[in-house]
Amino acid sequence: MDLRESTLRDRAREYAAAEPLYDVECQHVETVPKTFAGDEYGRRDAQWIVRWYFRRYLGEFPDRERREREEAFRDNAFDDVVDALDAAVNALDVADALDAADVLDTAGAVESEPADSGADRDADSDVDVALDALTDLDGVDVAVASGFLQFLAPSRFVAVDRRTWAVLAAAGELDGDYPEPPSTVDYRRFDDACRTVMERTGVDAWTLYRALWRSFAELPEPSP
Repeated sequence: MDLRESTLRDRAREYAAAEPLYDVECQHVETVPKTFAGDEYGRRDAQWIVRWYFRRYLGEFPDRERREREEAFRDNAFDDVVDALDAAVNALDVADALDAADVLDTAGAVESEPADSGADRDADSDVDVALDALTDLDGVDVAVASGFLQFLAPSRFVAVDRRTWAVLAAAGELDGDYPEPPSTVDYRRFDDACRTVMERTGVDAWTLYRALWRSFAELPEPSP
């Protein structure tokens, strides 16, 4: 599996052209950080990310599990959802990132800068705080919480799932099969691999996510 910069940008463009959720994802990449850094949002704004995590599979994710997880999240008291999001926003310094006016590579055609590795590594414990706060909510495990991270800080974080993990592993960037379910330690390993690729290629996390998701179809089918 080739994860050179040119390949990643090509795959990200393919994603933009072919994935049916791309337009609405772009809208949320642009609006979610501002929405949750403010204080005027509703339950459905948070529900969208949980629904997105499962429904981007376009029916391939087991329907019963999807419904159970979405219903569990809906049953959270909204005050608890707000507290968890506030903790994640503060831990990730989302407001400061907005002030920095990061420019995202939304279509794969614009040059984008990777996150600063030194600053990121200094903030590892804050990512743990964000994950811990989000996973306190019913229906949110580390994988779904990583979806929240991806939309709260789209230039920095990639959502972990079986597909994105498998492509990194096939490229030799990550060892082992996808853990079911992933723990915070597993996400740390995945995140380190993503940062290594971003630092080497100069793409941002939103570009990397789209490239990894699109590249999954190129992996060989597992042996029976």
